Amino acid sequence: MQLNFVFSNLPSEGILILFCGEGETLSDFAQTIDAATNGQLTRAITAEQFKGKKHDQLILTAPAELSLKRIVLLGLGDRNEFDALGAQKLGGKIIVTLQSLDDSSATISTDGLNNCPSTSAELTANLVLGAQLRDYRFDKYHTKPREGKPGRLNALTVLCDDPQQIEDACAPLQSLADSVCQVRDWVSEPGNILHPESYADQLNEFTKDGVEVEILDEASMEALGMGALLSVGRGSARQSKLVVMRWQGDTADQPPIAFVGKGVTFDSGGISIKPAAGMQDMKYDMAGSATVAGLIQSLAKRKAAVNVVGVVGLVENMPSNNASRPGDIVTSMSGQTIEIINTDAEGRLVLADALWYTQATFKPRCIVDIATLTGGIVTSLAHEMAGIFSNNDTLAEQLIAAGTTAGEPVWRLPLTKIYDRLVDSDIADMKNHAGIPASSITAAQFLQRFVNEVPWIHIDIVGTVWRKEDGDLAEKGASGYGVRLLDQFVRDIYGQEVRK
Repeated sequence: MQLNFVFSNLPSEGILILFCGEGETLSDFAQTIDAATNGQLTRAITAEQFKGKKHDQLILTAPAELSLKRIVLLGLGDRNEFDALGAQKLGGKIIVTLQSLDDSSATISTDGLNNCPSTSAELTANLVLGAQLRDYRFDKYHTKPREGKPGRLNALTVLCDDPQQIEDACAPLQSLADSVCQVRDWVSEPGNILHPESYADQLNEFTKDGVEVEILDEASMEALGMGALLSVGRGSARQSKLVVMRWQGDTADQPPIAFVGKGVTFDSGGISIKPAAGMQDMKYDMAGSATVAGLIQSLAKRKAAVNVVGVVGLVENMPSNNASRPGDIVTSMSGQTIEIINTDAEGRLVLADALWYTQATFKPRCIVDIATLTGGIVTSLAHEMAGIFSNNDTLAEQLIAAGTTAGEPVWRLPLTKIYDRLVDSDIADMKNHAGIPASSITAAQFLQRFVNEVPWIHIDIVGTVWRKEDGDLAEKGASGYGVRLLDQFVRDIYGQEVRK
């Protein structure tokens, strides 16, 4: 999508989008247009009983006095409650409206966004972000246009009094939009295209943005004692990888925030093979790793003044004569032994070694891991929220607040010794699967044994990474969930400073 920022003059063609708060008169710019058309805009508002409520829209064929094609008036609702998240959703609504009109370009006037709690520049930047996110579509493997599917937005022009100010406000969110869309691409890719080796190669490209990237192969992980992670990939012809991405935006003496992601590029279940129905969806079992990588990419592109490390374990879980078996016992990097009860509970084995390696190597101020870990979280929270578990109340509260701000809500579930005994094994230190009851909780209890008391949060995102229907900011398919959440989490802790 091409973005243009220009002074507030009446455009000579295309679609013009205006905004109005609930119960309010037209903005100054809209009144100018109304006057130029002898009050036809006002008459249309009266005839259609447009009130400016949230989600209200009025689509008007442009009067003959103007060279425009159409005028679209969108309601903000209560202006005092219109915030950045509301602006993002409004940007998404613009895209849906344009798709319904089969138009690929539009001009918006920002003066209707004045006198809100947030500045016009901030609201405009978030509106543009929402438009970019909603306009995304994964069309890579369609060889011809899909019948009945509207095109994407080619250009969005922003009319404003200070184009440079608005462009500057949009710039930091541009990297966020790019990263969310990149995550959606990764999550949408099939397992024969995105596998541990090809995925690691793509992440190595982050060096172009100033990210330090290190890729550990199987021999390196074997030398470190990562028996848990390596056990998952034994059945695959693809080599497992551990990718470490470091963004140093602060001084060297500042400990990093660490983010750890599960990257199972395809999960057949291994010997404990999954049912055939729905197994194609298991290409997105690497969504946690994509979220971590997308976050690192976004922070690097906006040159955030933070120290962050991202660690992702990339494996493919396949059945073969080399695959791990139920009943096998493996030794993790921590030295703790694990009885494999179910080879389809593989994500926690990947995270166990990745978490231990992260806390031991980087001494982070805190660790956040993110993973499509348990179907049980969907039973608990459906597809509306991700579940979180933490050993630190302050950290959990910060993430919950970030989720509310970013529009990617999370819900905290218990982490307590009451459930810990369910993870114990009779013949090893622990088992990788404790059964169906409280499955999300026992998975988190398992992971806690590998963070070594570092402040830590585990985010289970099974229910939120793939949409079954269209939403405010995404078509059905990969949602890119988690990038905006974690980006806001970092902003809340460090602020929005950029490296000088």
